[in-house]
Amino acid sequence: MQDYKFVDRTGAESESPRLIPPVVIKKKEIDAEIERLASLPPPPNGRRESRVVHAQSGIGDGLAYTIAVSLCVLKPGERTKPMRHNASLVDFCIRGAGHTLIDGKQIDYLQYDVWTTPPWSVFEYFNDSDELQVRVSYSNSPLLEKLNVYIAEEEPQLNSKATKSTEETVDAARMSPFGTFPLSEDGAYLMPYEKLINPDHIDVRPLHWPWRKVKAELDKLRDLGKSYAGRRLYLMYDPATGRTNGTTHTFFATITIRPKNIVDRPHRHVSAAVNYYFHGRGYSTVEGKRYEWEAGDLMLSAPGWAIHNHASKDEDVYELTIQDQPMHLALGSLLWHEDLKGEPRLLGLSSGFATNRATV
Repeated sequence: MQDYKFVDRTGAESESPRLIPPVVIKKKEIDAEIERLASLPPPPNGRRESRVVHAQSGIGDGLAYTIAVSLCVLKPGERTKPMRHNASLVDFCIRGAGHTLIDGKQIDYLQYDVWTTPPWSVFEYFNDSDELQVRVSYSNSPLLEKLNVYIAEEEPQLNSKATKSTEETVDAARMSPFGTFPLSEDGAYLMPYEKLINPDHIDVRPLHWPWRKVKAELDKLRDLGKSYAGRRLYLMYDPATGRTNGTTHTFFATITIRPKNIVDRPHRHVSAAVNYYFHGRGYSTVEGKRYEWEAGDLMLSAPGWAIHNHASKDEDVYELTIQDQPMHLALGSLLWHEDLKGEPRLLGLSSGFATNRATV
């Protein structure tokens, strides 16, 4: 049997996206899984972990196509063994405290702190507190697994920094004498192989956003009032991601304050969003169906290109949102439909949208 075939697409019309449905994982179910993990004997690698998987997410066990969400538990005094992989991580501590070592850099974290682990960094977690530690860890591994290129080392060499890019003396004999040069007046260039296999180095470091500091800035957005047309949030931004506005090169992580009795305007985007609500309660309407949620719930709140909006009830809401927008900005595929009566725009390659913040 041949490993390929021809598929005749002559005159074929494109199909609309097949949207996967939102899912809400309730706090009581999450708490039960946390207790189950805590009751297990410690595994050899120290990682008590459970993946929250959408039944329709495909290869990679994601809650969305590109977003893996794991519940990670460490009992007092426990630690994980070092590992590394080519995925990037965003971690969110929802219970307890501890610290992580990422290529030798220590980050001490408390409840509701956020931090990142860059790809191919040796990392491990510690619970040096006297209570259970629970993290929600977000990874782009499902995307890599769909491409069949997720690479992990369970017992890496601890001197991994030596394997990372460092400044070296350039050997002129190994460089193309022609460099990168224009081919035409309209902007087309040619780049030699020597540059192709040695791209410009970007220093991506593990970063930490303490909740205490983030909350102090976030609470100021409450005063914008009901007439504000935007969303009251801050992106936890890594400048290394540049124009893609990322926390990592695949995800952004935003913290939102949603004052009580606020209803967002319906919109949609091709990026997928996962919300963890850690204070307050409310509901989301996705493709015309209403989903109730409250503090401690986890939700695939916006499958790509699904029309959605969110609303708070009788108290303020705090939520962490992980969205794969930076990946789409890099791909040039980030269609965003902010006003459903208008046209969608391709963000990053055309002008975007504005709010009325200057007039509020």
